[in-house]
Amino acid sequence: MKNRRKQREVHAHASKWGVIIVLIAACFVVYGGVQGALGVMNSWLDDLPSIEGSDAFNFAEKTRVYAKDGTLLAEFFVENREPVAIDQVSEYVLEGTVATEDVRFYEHNGVDPQGIVRALVNNIRGGALEGASTITQQFVRNTLLAEEATEISFERKIREAELATQLEKVYSKDDILLMYLNTINYGDGCYGIETAAKNYFQKSAADLTLVEAATLVGIPQSPTYLNPKTNPDACRDRRNVVLSRMLTAGNITQEEYDEASAQELVLNPAPPRSSDGIYAYPYFTSYVRQLLLEEYSQAEVFKGGLTVYTTIDPAMQAKAELACENQYARMSEEDEVSLTCLDPNTGYILAMVGGKDYDTEEWNLATQGGRSAGSSFKPFTLTAAIEQGINPSTLIDCTSPYKVNAEYTVENFGNINYGIRSIQSATAVSSNTGFIRLVQEVTPHTAVETAYRLGITTPQPEVLTSTLGAGNVTTLEMASAYGTFATGGVKHSPEAITQVLDRNGNEISSSSTEGERVISEEVAYAVTKVLKTVFTEGTAAGYMPYNGQPVAGKTGTSEDFKDHWLVGYTPQLSCAIWIGNPDYEQPGNQNLSCNAIWQDFMNMALEGYEIQDFAPAADPSYGNKFNKEQNDKLYKETEAGKKEAEEKKKKEEEEKKKQEEDEKKQQEQNKPADPPAPPNVVGMTLDQAANALAGYSAEYVEEYSATVPQGIVISQEVVGGKVRLHVSLGPNPGG
Repeated sequence: MKNRRKQREVHAHASKWGVIIVLIAACFVVYGGVQGALGVMNSWLDDLPSIEGSDAFNFAEKTRVYAKDGTLLAEFFVENREPVAIDQVSEYVLEGTVATEDVRFYEHNGVDPQGIVRALVNNIRGGALEGASTITQQFVRNTLLAEEATEISFERKIREAELATQLEKVYSKDDILLMYLNTINYGDGCYGIETAAKNYFQKSAADLTLVEAATLVGIPQSPTYLNPKTNPDACRDRRNVVLSRMLTAGNITQEEYDEASAQELVLNPAPPRSSDGIYAYPYFTSYVRQLLLEEYSQAEVFKGGLTVYTTIDPAMQAKAELACENQYARMSEEDEVSLTCLDPNTGYILAMVGGKDYDTEEWNLATQGGRSAGSSFKPFTLTAAIEQGINPSTLIDCTSPYKVNAEYTVENFGNINYGIRSIQSATAVSSNTGFIRLVQEVTPHTAVETAYRLGITTPQPEVLTSTLGAGNVTTLEMASAYGTFATGGVKHSPEAITQVLDRNGNEISSSSTEGERVISEEVAYAVTKVLKTVFTEGTAAGYMPYNGQPVAGKTGTSEDFKDHWLVGYTPQLSCAIWIGNPDYEQPGNQNLSCNAIWQDFMNMALEGYEIQDFAPAADPSYGNKFNKEQNDKLYKETEAGKKEAEEKKKKEEEEKKKQEEDEKKQQEQNKPADPPAPPNVVGMTLDQAANALAGYSAEYVEEYSATVPQGIVISQEVVGGKVRLHVSLGPNPGG
């Protein structure tokens, strides 16, 4: 017995040690598991984003674009948001958000263990599904962890909790609440409480009533399902849940709750927003958007909260649109207008119309693609010629047609034969044959290079027909390039944006009005003097502004009349207008012209401007031998040359006749004086006659006379310088 007891004691001690050993081993396992879990969790936190940087919580914010006078033109955004300060938010919103989303918000340190347990118990019991994330955690999820916000994992929750805890150490509770309210999705494309208030009720967040505030506070739980516009019943039910929680939290009284919860859902929705964020002047504003995307990233443009100030002048734009409306009344429905007006002294775009209906076509004729320039390209060839020392008064052959080579023949408009005339006159009447001959001398390469230098940016073909506008251009380019003539040769590149500010109001870019001299003052003024004649005696004659403002420019028409142009400028404005059918396949209208719309617009655009002439400059050096060669070769074929030749011939004939008369007169003067007339000896005898004619050469002949006695002189005459006497023989004996 004793031995068995001892044996039992031994077994008992052995059992106790076994339990201890198992417990110790289990502790080691748990410890190892915990350490392993902690190691894994620590690895999840290795690449957490920092909350220290000033940009850590720069949530997506609208970029706003303004006109010259401050008119809002566009808002570019991915998330429609208007951040506000906490004193710009209704107390109902502040209290309702905390009561609904995180009732212990002002008590925890970013993570709410009690809330986690409550949500867990509620969800296990089958109640309405609740989340356990605090307001701080939700904010972190929507900003720092936005890229992983949709992940459902312990890793994301751990990372979220860690960042929330860090955030609470740096920011105050009110700061976090405000950041949350400026960030959260309120449905219908609205982010942030201010945007939601304006969208659903057309009022500021500061002015929301209890019912309105509760309506908005309830939406973030499910922004799509609880959208009050599309699912008002669900939104109203959720609103009442918010009101109930505000009642429980002591934010409102039972009476306020009863009254608010009994109300129907009443909205005052804002008018539908533009789908692309453009509110005014879509052709210009879409061009500004394009420029921003070329300079900044898509995230900066659509999320960066930039403030963009532009050059567009609403008053000038209204005049441009009115001029276009007037022109549409004069055209067929398929034709459209593109107009660009800018200040040549700064390059600032003041007005832009790129077609008839941007929303339908989404194509900007003022900046995209371009159209054949037609004869409006000729001034670039003229500029190159003047730079090479070719005088605009030099003669050029403008006869039509002109067979350039075996394959190509060029004609003037209507095949009009303009004959021989000056380059200036060839410009005024827009002679195609004259400018083809001129560009042969200048070379297409030089003409195109000159166009680029002046402001053309679209690539041009370097062929003879480039001078006739074979390449495409836009009204923006043409207004800019012609503006270089207006400034006396200083190019100011087109500017649509004057200043860009970041979300904090700091300037990050601004335009420069400093230009670049690309041609001399002398050349620019020489070109302007020629282009002024287009309006005084050429293809735009009669279409100057009514106020008498001096203007210069050039018309243009492309092949088959598909494109019609007038680009004109004053010292203050440069305006390019194109008219035509955007469909390249359709032939154009021969009777169309930009003259009337250009005059119509400029009459309005120049209101308020003082009349100003172009600044004069000395003539360039015209030393090119082409001038003399052309004039020597062609002058005789001009009307003046023909008239001069005719007058010269007439003068030579008159001089010859006078010379002959003078010679005859001289001969008369040099001829010896004739002897005096011989005395009359008729009736005298031969002897008496001989005595009377002493000193004269004389002779006589005899003849019968029935009436004059023999030996008497019947008659006398002078023959060959001799006096011949007829002497009677008396009657003829033969009867």
